[in-house]
Amino acid sequence: MKKPGGGGGGGAAVDKKRSRRPYGESSTETPPRKQDAKKDVFQVFAEKVRDHKNLESRWAVLQETRVEYFRGKDFVSFLRNHPELKDILESDRNLEIEDIGNILLRKNLIVRCDRVVKTLRPGKKKLSTWPAHLEIFSEQVFSDNDAFFAWTFVNRRPLWQTLLSFFWPVLTLAICLFPVYPHRCKLFILYFCAGLLLLILSLLLLRAFVFGSLWILLGKRVWLFPNILAEEATLKELFQFWPKKDEDERPKWTVRLFYAIVAVVVFLLLRHHAPDEAARARYQKRVSNIIDDVLEWSPSLALSGMMEKQTMFNATDPDGNVTDGSKSTTEQMAQPEDVEGDISTVENEVEQSIENAEDTDHH
Repeated sequence: MKKPGGGGGGGAAVDKKRSRRPYGESSTETPPRKQDAKKDVFQVFAEKVRDHKNLESRWAVLQETRVEYFRGKDFVSFLRNHPELKDILESDRNLEIEDIGNILLRKNLIVRCDRVVKTLRPGKKKLSTWPAHLEIFSEQVFSDNDAFFAWTFVNRRPLWQTLLSFFWPVLTLAICLFPVYPHRCKLFILYFCAGLLLLILSLLLLRAFVFGSLWILLGKRVWLFPNILAEEATLKELFQFWPKKDEDERPKWTVRLFYAIVAVVVFLLLRHHAPDEAARARYQKRVSNIIDDVLEWSPSLALSGMMEKQTMFNATDPDGNVTDGSKSTTEQMAQPEDVEGDISTVENEVEQSIENAEDTDHH
């Protein structure tokens, strides 16, 4: 006879055998924590790739939003040159580059885009390498053939940007407190800002002169420091001296001649209407007076001026009666009129005496 509850005991034994599975034996079902970790692996991989300096990227407008994007062929060449980044993917490190791109697309870490302007502009031989305006592509499949991909997640802010966000309010407060600085500190800030402004203007004028001269004479478009006015550029790209090769079509000689004539006419007009020495001296004096007022101002002088105004106000009674001091001042103010009257009478007497002397000489 079977003991009652024997079926239950057999089930318990089976459960014990299952619980005694050797360590490291894989199960058919993946726990939810491992699935979340697998998703985080591709997130970390995408952040590492985006922050890497060797992956060339640009900024563009996608549906009225500024996004950072890269080209498919650059992504392929980047992973071929840096295969160590695939180690972040752990078990998926052996995947092909196209498969990795498709997984990033499925996880909405990137989105495939296409250029808005698909026709050649007049005078252009080919489409722009980095378009400024993008739109979402219909087929979200990875490709390295003239395909663009934009990052969809918000990149983590680096430490220097966080420190800079705290530095801006301090800088604003320091600028507002400029009038109370010591005189030497004011002079240093004035000369430093003036020198920096002169350097920037000189650099811009030099760029414009070189570009205009080479464009008119040779038809070449050469911008020194080509990224100096760029909105999005690294520090190395910002101070890049020599520009890239000009791939645009050379302008016609008639257009270059026209702009050369315009430049000469503008130069002659500016020279003709330039201010003379007297006007420049007046302007320089006016500017120097303004600068001196700013540099020489101090809280002590401001307080002393307020005290003088207060004493002059206290010279009168609250009822509007004039004190003795004010009477003396009114008498002193009235004295110049009496003096002028005396001077006029003396002048009349002198004229009459001169006329009498002339009459006697005549007789």
